[in-house]
Amino acid sequence: RAKLGVKRHILTDGNGIPLAITLSGVNVHDKHGVKDTLNSILIFSGKKRKKPKYLCLDKGYDFKDIEASIKKRNIRSHIRKKGEKPLIGKYKGKSRRWVVERTNSWHNRFRAILIRWERKSENYLASLYLASSIITFNFFDR
Repeated sequence: RAKLGVKRHILTDGNGIPLAITLSGVNVHDKHGVKDTLNSILIFSGKKRKKPKYLCLDKGYDFKDIEASIKKRNIRSHIRKKGEKPLIGKYKGKSRRWVVERTNSWHNRFRAILIRWERKSENYLASLYLASSIITFNFFDR
């Protein structure tokens, strides 16, 4: 079924700073955007190109080919398994999912990208990059 719209695939660091953004259609499954998103990492710390060490994904990305492509890049994946019960009260570590949701809400504060008005995806992606640079600047300006 052809549906109108766009999905934003956003890779963030532990603080919610956007590292990579890719776009796909709404009628495309999420798992197809993982490789493109990992290939489009723009921000690197220091002089060396550092790769992410860990990648946390939700249950929608629980596929063998996704895990294999992440493992091939020497990145350790934390993917919740389908059918796995939530660890409410049992998990002692820091929760990670809310970081990406916070980044999405930061992006949604920008009216120009909340609703996609641009016809070309390149223009919309440029607006997302501009919003991400403003978000990054505001984060480090605190």
